[in-house]
Amino acid sequence: MVNPELFLERLEKVIQFHGLSASQFADRIGVQRSGISHLLTGRNKPSLEFVMKVVAEFPEVNLYWLLYGQGSFPEMEKENDLTSTKTSPCPPSKGELREKGNDPTSTTGSKDPSIKKVIIFYKDGSFEAYENDGE
Repeated sequence: MVNPELFLERLEKVIQFHGLSASQFADRIGVQRSGISHLLTGRNKPSLEFVMKVVAEFPEVNLYWLLYGQGSFPEMEKENDLTSTKTSPCPPSKGELREKGNDPTSTTGSKDPSIKKVIIFYKDGSFEAYENDGE
Protein backbone atom coordinates (compact mmCIF):
# COMPACT_ATOMS: atom_id res chain seq x y z
CA MET A 1 0.00 0.00 0.00
CA VAL A 2 1.24 3.49 -0.85
CA ASN A 3 2.04 5.70 2.13
CA PRO A 4 0.61 9.14 1.16
CA GLU A 5 3.07 11.15 3.28
CA LEU A 6 6.12 9.36 1.89
CA PHE A 7 4.72 9.60 -1.65
CA LEU A 8 4.42 13.37 -1.24
CA GLU A 9 8.02 13.59 0.01
CA ARG A 10 9.20 11.74 -3.09
CA LEU A 11 7.02 13.90 -5.36
CA GLU A 12 8.47 17.05 -3.79
CA LYS A 13 11.96 15.62 -4.38
CA VAL A 14 11.15 15.26 -8.11
CA ILE A 15 9.82 18.84 -8.26
CA GLN A 16 12.90 20.20 -6.48
CA PHE A 17 15.29 18.09 -8.59
CA HIS A 18 13.98 19.81 -11.72
CA GLY A 19 13.90 23.25 -10.07
CA LEU A 20 10.20 23.69 -10.75
CA SER A 21 7.47 25.42 -8.81
CA ALA A 22 4.29 23.45 -8.12
CA SER A 23 2.47 25.34 -10.88
CA GLN A 24 5.30 24.76 -13.37
CA PHE A 25 5.26 21.07 -12.48
CA ALA A 26 1.48 20.93 -13.01
CA ASP A 27 1.83 22.59 -16.41
CA ARG A 28 4.63 20.23 -17.41
CA ILE A 29 2.67 17.04 -16.67
CA GLY A 30 -0.62 18.46 -17.94
CA VAL A 31 -2.74 18.64 -14.79
CA GLN A 32 -4.57 21.52 -13.15
CA ARG A 33 -2.51 23.65 -10.84
CA SER A 34 -5.11 23.32 -8.11
CA GLY A 35 -4.76 19.54 -8.34
CA ILE A 36 -1.07 19.75 -7.45
CA SER A 37 -1.86 22.14 -4.63
CA HIS A 38 -4.47 19.77 -3.21
CA LEU A 39 -2.03 16.86 -3.49
CA LEU A 40 0.84 18.70 -1.79
CA THR A 41 -1.37 19.82 1.10
CA GLY A 42 -2.67 16.29 1.61
CA ARG A 43 -6.25 17.17 0.71
CA ASN A 44 -6.31 14.73 -2.21
CA LYS A 45 -4.54 11.46 -2.93
CA PRO A 46 -2.78 10.87 -6.26
CA SER A 47 -4.69 9.05 -8.96
CA LEU A 48 -3.17 6.39 -11.16
CA GLU A 49 -3.49 8.80 -14.09
CA PHE A 50 -1.49 11.42 -12.17
CA VAL A 51 1.27 8.96 -11.27
CA MET A 52 1.53 7.75 -14.87
CA LYS A 53 1.78 11.35 -16.15
CA VAL A 54 4.69 12.00 -13.79
CA VAL A 55 6.51 8.85 -14.90
CA ALA A 56 5.82 9.59 -18.59
CA GLU A 57 7.08 13.19 -18.40
CA PHE A 58 10.12 12.42 -16.24
CA PRO A 59 11.71 9.15 -17.43
CA GLU A 60 14.31 9.25 -14.65
CA VAL A 61 11.51 8.69 -12.12
CA ASN A 62 11.16 5.00 -11.32
CA LEU A 63 7.51 4.04 -10.79
CA TYR A 64 8.32 1.77 -7.84
CA TRP A 65 10.48 4.46 -6.26
CA LEU A 66 7.70 7.04 -6.59
CA LEU A 67 5.02 4.74 -5.19
CA TYR A 68 6.90 2.64 -2.63
CA GLY A 69 10.37 4.14 -2.22
CA GLN A 70 11.97 1.07 -3.84
CA GLY A 71 14.83 1.72 -6.24
CA SER A 72 16.58 5.01 -6.72
CA PHE A 73 16.06 8.52 -8.04
CA PRO A 74 17.13 9.76 -10.50
CA GLU A 75 17.35 6.65 -12.59
CA MET A 76 18.87 6.71 -16.08
CA GLU A 77 18.90 3.94 -18.68
CA LYS A 78 22.16 2.93 -20.31
CA GLU A 79 22.39 3.77 -23.98
CA ASN A 80 24.05 0.61 -25.22
CA ASP A 81 23.20 -2.97 -26.02
CA LEU A 82 22.32 -3.65 -22.38
CA THR A 83 19.15 -1.56 -22.51
CA SER A 84 17.33 -3.69 -19.95
CA THR A 85 19.81 -2.86 -17.18
CA LYS A 86 19.86 0.39 -15.23
CA THR A 87 22.92 2.43 -14.35
CA SER A 88 24.08 2.46 -10.76
CA PRO A 89 24.88 5.71 -8.94
CA CYS A 90 28.61 4.91 -9.24
CA PRO A 91 30.34 3.62 -12.37
CA PRO A 92 31.09 -0.10 -12.27
CA SER A 93 34.53 -1.19 -11.18
CA LYS A 94 36.86 -3.05 -13.55
CA GLY A 95 36.07 -6.21 -11.58
CA GLU A 96 32.35 -5.79 -12.17
CA LEU A 97 32.98 -5.19 -15.87
CA ARG A 98 35.12 -8.32 -16.11
CA GLU A 99 32.31 -10.35 -14.49
CA LYS A 100 29.92 -9.11 -17.18
CA GLY A 101 32.40 -9.76 -19.96
CA ASN A 102 33.08 -6.07 -20.62
CA ASP A 103 36.62 -5.75 -19.32
CA PRO A 104 37.95 -2.44 -20.70
CA THR A 105 41.54 -3.69 -20.47
CA SER A 106 40.89 -6.93 -22.32
CA THR A 107 42.04 -7.28 -25.93
CA THR A 108 40.11 -10.49 -26.52
CA GLY A 109 36.55 -10.77 -27.77
CA SER A 110 34.70 -9.00 -30.53
CA LYS A 111 33.83 -5.79 -28.63
CA ASP A 112 35.94 -2.69 -29.16
CA PRO A 113 36.73 -1.37 -25.67
CA SER A 114 37.19 2.26 -26.81
CA ILE A 115 34.80 4.88 -25.50
CA LYS A 116 32.08 5.77 -27.97
CA LYS A 117 30.03 8.37 -26.07
CA VAL A 118 30.07 10.12 -22.69
CA ILE A 119 26.95 11.78 -21.29
CA ILE A 120 27.01 14.05 -18.25
CA PHE A 121 23.65 14.57 -16.50
CA TYR A 122 23.16 17.67 -14.33
CA LYS A 123 20.76 18.05 -11.40
CA ASP A 124 18.72 20.66 -13.30
CA GLY A 125 17.77 18.00 -15.87
CA SER A 126 20.13 19.24 -18.56
CA PHE A 127 22.94 17.17 -20.01
CA GLU A 128 26.01 17.30 -22.24
CA ALA A 129 27.03 14.56 -24.66
CA TYR A 130 30.49 14.02 -26.05
CA GLU A 131 31.09 11.58 -28.89
CA ASN A 132 34.34 10.00 -30.00
CA ASP A 133 34.36 10.37 -33.77
CA GLY A 134 37.84 8.89 -34.20
CA GLU A 135 38.43 5.18 -34.67
